[in-house]
Amino acid sequence: MTNTRYCGIFNLLHNIAENFIMNCPYCGYHDSKVIDSRQVNEGIRRRRQCLSCSSRFTTYERLQPASLFVIKKDERREEFSRNKVLSGIRKACEKRPLPTGTVDKLADEIEAGLYHLGKAEIPGAVIGDMVMERLKSLDYIAYIRFASVYREFTDITALKQEVDTLVSGEVGVPSSAQLPLLPDNKLEKLARSHRRSQK
Repeated sequence: MTNTRYCGIFNLLHNIAENFIMNCPYCGYHDSKVIDSRQVNEGIRRRRQCLSCSSRFTTYERLQPASLFVIKKDERREEFSRNKVLSGIRKACEKRPLPTGTVDKLADEIEAGLYHLGKAEIPGAVIGDMVMERLKSLDYIAYIRFASVYREFTDITALKQEVDTLVSGEVGVPSSAQLPLLPDNKLEKLARSHRRSQK
C-alpha cells in the first residue's frame, strides 16, 4: 500500500471518528463531543467530554492495517497481536527504571517495523529478534529476562554466556543510557581480568 493511499484511508477514518459515538466511562451516556485531537505515534489521541455528566476522558484511535500472520515454530499460523508483544516486553521490563511510555513506544516501533516489511506472514523468530535487539540497547536486565524465555535457556551456563557477552561489551564501551549489570567495583575487576586474558 502506497503512502498516499495509507494517508487517504487514515484521513477518512479520522473524519469518521470525529463523529463516532463513544460511551462515557463514568456515567455510560452514549454521546460525547471531541474537544481536542492530536496525532500521536501511529494514531490519534482524542479528549472527549460527555454530553450528559460533562466528565472528560481520553480515547486513542489507531489505524488497523491488513492482517499480519505469525508463523510459529510448529508451522502454525496465528494472527499478529500487538498485545502479546506488549505483554512480553512489560514482563521483561517489570520494575526497571524506564521512563513512562517507553514500553508502549517500543511495541509501536516493533509493530510498525513488521508492517513496513510488507509481508503477509512473518516468522515468530523475526519478532523475537526485533524485541531482543531493542531491549539490548534499552536495558540489559530486561534484555536478559526476555532472552531467558525467548531463547529457552536450559541451564545456568547458557545464561552466564549471555551475561558474559553483555559484560564484555559493556567493559569496552560503557553506556550512560544503561544501568550497569554489575556494581562499578565488580565491573572494574572484570575489566582488569578481561584485559589480562586478552594479552
